[in-house]
Amino acid sequence: MTRFVKFFGLKAITLSAALSMTAGLALAGDNNVSTGQILDALKPKPATRGLSAGPQADSAVQAKESTFLNTVRNRSTRSLSTGERDQIAELAATKPNIDLEIQFDYNSANIAKTSVSSVQALGKALSDPSLKGSTFVVAGHTDAVGGEEYNQGLSERRADTIKTYLVQNYGLTGTDLVTVGYGKTKLKDTANGADPINRRVQVVNMDTKTASK
Repeated sequence: MTRFVKFFGLKAITLSAALSMTAGLALAGDNNVSTGQILDALKPKPATRGLSAGPQADSAVQAKESTFLNTVRNRSTRSLSTGERDQIAELAATKPNIDLEIQFDYNSANIAKTSVSSVQALGKALSDPSLKGSTFVVAGHTDAVGGEEYNQGLSERRADTIKTYLVQNYGLTGTDLVTVGYGKTKLKDTANGADPINRRVQVVNMDTKTASK
C-alpha cells in the first residue's frame, strides 16, 4: 500500500510539472509586443549613402516620396489603385517597419481580444515624442481563405479599424495614418495560407528624417 501511495504521488508530481511547463510554453508563445519593441523598430535609422550618391540625390528622393505620400494622405483606403498599393509596398520595404501579429476574429475586422494589448502598445509608441511628425502606413492583411475581392475589402476594413482605434484612443491625427489593404496577396506563411498568422497588420514609419535630426 505504501509503495502504491509513493508511486501515485510521484505520478501526480510529474503530471503537475508537465502542466506547468505547458502553461509556460503558452505564455512564451504570446505574440503581443511591447511599446519599447515597437519604438525600436520604427525609429528612423541613420542614412547611409553610396559613393555616387550625395545630399542632392537624397533630397530629390525624399521630395519624390513626400509628393507621393501627399497624394494618398486623407484618401479612402478603398480608393487606392493597385499601382498605388504596390508603390506604397515598395517604399515601405526601405523604411523602418514592424510586422505586428494583430489578430482579428475570423471573417471579421474586429480586433481579437488576445491582440488588444498589442494595439494599445502601438498607440503608445506612435504617440511617443520621438516619432512626432512621422507619417505611418497601416497595412492590413488577410489569410488565403475566400475570394480575392472579398479579402481585399476585408484587409482594408482591418486597416481602417486600427486607424480608428488609434485616432479615438490615442489622439493621433488621421492625416498621419495612411491605410492600405493587401488582401491575401502578401501572406506571411505561404505554405499555410489559412493560418491565423496571416491575419495581421504591418506598420511602417514613412518619415524620411534620420535619427540624428
